[in-house]
Amino acid sequence: MEDSKLGIAMAGARSVGSLPVPNVQALAEICNDPDEHIPERYIRPEASSEEVINNYQGDMAIPIIDLKKLLCPQSSEEECLKLRSACQYWGFFLLINHGVPDEVIANLKRDIVDFFSQPLDTKKEYTQLPNSLEGYGQSFVFSEDQKLDWADMLYLHVHPSDSRDLRFWPTSPASFRQSIDAYSSETKSLALCLFEFMAKAVGAKPESLLDLFEEQPRGLRMAYYPPCRQADKVMGLSPHSDAGGLTLLLEINNVQGLQIKKDGKWFSIDAPNGALIANIGDTLEILSNGKFRSVEHRAVINPNKERISAALFHYPSENMVISPLPEFVKDGKVKYRSISYLDFMKQIFTQQLDGKNRVEVLKLDQ
Repeated sequence: MEDSKLGIAMAGARSVGSLPVPNVQALAEICNDPDEHIPERYIRPEASSEEVINNYQGDMAIPIIDLKKLLCPQSSEEECLKLRSACQYWGFFLLINHGVPDEVIANLKRDIVDFFSQPLDTKKEYTQLPNSLEGYGQSFVFSEDQKLDWADMLYLHVHPSDSRDLRFWPTSPASFRQSIDAYSSETKSLALCLFEFMAKAVGAKPESLLDLFEEQPRGLRMAYYPPCRQADKVMGLSPHSDAGGLTLLLEINNVQGLQIKKDGKWFSIDAPNGALIANIGDTLEILSNGKFRSVEHRAVINPNKERISAALFHYPSENMVISPLPEFVKDGKVKYRSISYLDFMKQIFTQQLDGKNRVEVLKLDQ
């Protein structure tokens, strides 16, 4: 497999790059001084101009899916119905009792926090190369006048293991590589289990999605969002939907900042400690013929506390053509046009984040 093809399939990270911009963690230390101003490129009026729903309950609460109940014969059918609703109407759900060992999660959290706590010169040893998104830096910066996100990140290919470029894998903290590897291994079967139940929930063969994502690329993006005393003027991560199949997000230091868009309003997501936040990607929306939906989301900034998160992305084979699967088109109405996965990823990683536009243009008139 060509390295460039693998890169595109794994978030396009080895065939395109992001323009270099200032380190936000260092910038935040300066801008949080009362006499300093936030640079114009980081000013985002939309950060405070749109309605945000907090502390919602009942039908307005993000669904919670219990993996133990999915696996239990006595409760599986009922929990499958909840999963179907979550994937269809929300595109997001909180996953509890997911089976990833507490020790694995604790080690991952510790080492990611320790990595971002190191001096800037140490972190810069893992800086992205000009033609790559893998490593330490930022993503989706393609022009000199583009508005910028208030975040730094470290992106790594974690699977297949022979795709790992260890130049970008930190050796400090000393246990960092081992912690990432353990987390990747422990979440592998979890993701495949979810793909099976998602298919089953809509009456498709359980293996219909499993066959497309088993042993396929996965990438881990660790994001650091510095505090900003003028948090209502900046954006941690621009509104977007994820490109791949399924994303599993872990809040590293229990500071919330994720918001999702539903019915034209933004909803704050408050994940219980230890829960994973799962969301549908664009590829899975198309494969499911719209039975599942990817949802626009963004990250906002806390005025007093840093926020750290780790998003694990699950991608399909780079050779596939993305189109609705027959298993999901039982009424004969195909809702999306086909596109090469490579072409789809090229579009994504040569443009700045822009909501869900790339999926909308693939929809067929009904």
